[in-house]
Formats: sequence, C-alpha cells, structure tokens
Amino acid sequence: MFSHKKQRSRGAAALTLTGQAPFQIVEAYKAVRANLLFALSVSPKKSVIFTGAEPGSGKSTTCSNLALAMAQTGARVALVDTDMRKPVQHRVFRVSNTTGLSKLLGGLETLEKCIRRNAADGIDLIPAGPIPPNPSELLGSERMGQLLKALADGYDYVFLDAPPVNVVADALMYTDKAGGVLLVARQKQTHYDELQKAAESVRRVEGNVLGLVITDVDEGSKPYGQYKYKSYDYAYKN
Repeated sequence: MFSHKKQRSRGAAALTLTGQAPFQIVEAYKAVRANLLFALSVSPKKSVIFTGAEPGSGKSTTCSNLALAMAQTGARVALVDTDMRKPVQHRVFRVSNTTGLSKLLGGLETLEKCIRRNAADGIDLIPAGPIPPNPSELLGSERMGQLLKALADGYDYVFLDAPPVNVVADALMYTDKAGGVLLVARQKQTHYDELQKAAESVRRVEGNVLGLVITDVDEGSKPYGQYKYKSYDYAYKN
C-alpha cells in the first residue's frame, strides 16, 4: 500500500509532484509508476485510460501526476483529456480550453492547433475543448482511432483522462484501441460491487484492466481487504 497526505479537497484535480512535494507523495507515485511500467511491458500499446466507477474517484489527479512521474524519467508523454463532459486537465495545467479534442474529432481543427506543447516538462496536452453535444460518438469515431495511432507513433506514452465508466459509456468507445485501463477508486466512497461492474464493462469491450489505484487512503487503514483486485493494487491519499 502506498499513501500520501491530503493536498486538496475532493474533486479538485491538482499537480502534486511539482515544487517541494512531500516525500510520501513522490514515493507513492514512483511506486505506481514502476508497477504501471511493468504492466505495460507486455503490451505493444503504451496508451493508458484512467477512469473510475463514479465521479470523485481522483482519476484526473492520478492521471496528471502519473504523467509527470513518467516524464521525470525522460519519457515523452501525451496527455489527452477525453472527459468532454466535465473537463479539468486544462485547469490543472493552466492552459486554454478554447480548442481541443472536441474540435479535433469534429474535424474543425488540426492536431497542431489543438495540442499544448510542453504544458509541463515532457508533457504535451490535448485539452477537451468546448463541450460537444455528442461526446460518445466523437470518441468512437475513426478520427479517434487515427489520433491514438498518431500519438503512439510520436510519444513514449499516451495517457487518457476519461469519464467514469458506470456513468457514461464514453471511455468504452475506444478502450479496445488502448494498451489498458487503470481503474481509480476512492476509499470509503467507491463500493466493491461498483468497481467490479466497471471492470466487467471494460472487459466486455475487449479492454485490458491493468490494475487499481485507491485514493484518499486513511493512515493505518488496510484497503486491500476492501478492494483486493487482480494481481496488484496501488493506494495513496489524495
């Protein structure tokens, strides 16, 4: 189990690996990074979808900070905010959201116009862009497949921040095109049956569940008893 002290209130995604981050936070993300690298070592696709069973799991914070952790190894990382219903990554990285994924998939802008180069050291960000009327259709489009291929050719890793799978089907529209899915659950909020439902939804569309990150873990608690899942779990306090 990995843990770190709470940095922000629930629901507020933030970069915690910048500046003088507490030792526990840094080590927690390094441990998650190591396990994720191992999981991806057997997959030809280096793209990872970050999602949860329900809102407020901490998936956006996990996605952005793991992207930073990966970039700190010298890897080039593309982060795509595919949560076009409630986008947050443009606020996390403090960039404009006037154009982004929604316009790119809608054929209204080019990739170069939508990508934010060096949003953080080693990270290029594609924000969600203006909220469209048809997120699921856009994410299931041929352009989405073409985008993932283009990013895979140009980056070491592609991280995709996705909406909760038990709420909307958006992430499931392109799960089969990614290397795997990392589920994020908040301790004392995410119920085991909801987590299992999320995992089953991913598998039904031929997705690969890489593992589980547990957020907001109380010191001294034992999340394994509640959320034991597959061959390994990660936990940290958000």
